[in-house]
Amino acid sequence: MYYTCAEASKILRKLNEDLKVLRAKEVKGYRFTAAVDEDLESARPVYNYLQTQEEQRRIEAKIRKVKHAINCFNIGTVIPEFNMTVDELLVYIPQLSERKRKLTEMASFLPKERVSNGYQSTKIIEYTYTNYDLEKAADDLTKVSDELARAQTALDVINNSGQLEIDF
Repeated sequence: MYYTCAEASKILRKLNEDLKVLRAKEVKGYRFTAAVDEDLESARPVYNYLQTQEEQRRIEAKIRKVKHAINCFNIGTVIPEFNMTVDELLVYIPQLSERKRKLTEMASFLPKERVSNGYQSTKIIEYTYTNYDLEKAADDLTKVSDELARAQTALDVINNSGQLEIDF
């Protein structure tokens, strides 16, 4: 069956949630505590070892298939406007985000800022000076922000339009 990458990601998230719930139920079911004089059968929780293991293996196999299909899509699908595969773009976006974070900080400084000495009383006044072109940093911030938005939009478009095949 064919899915978009966004749909496959939702399927993967649901499968992981199902596996987590199944494992949590298993932990509550595979051991139990009963009082010495309590009837063990009435205290015993419902748990079937073989059935639970088989269900875990079935879900895990589906997770592998979905992840593999997504990985193949990511390494085989090129986003033309960036000349990168989805996989490369998934590395590029965090790089742009980090660059944007740094440039946001750099663009926010003043050319000369007075250093606070806290509670110390001293007659020496210190200043911190920027050692770069503030306007260039602000301009680069704008360019990086635009590039990041463009990359995220391209990824959204391909995730919602490109199709991959998953056979369960």
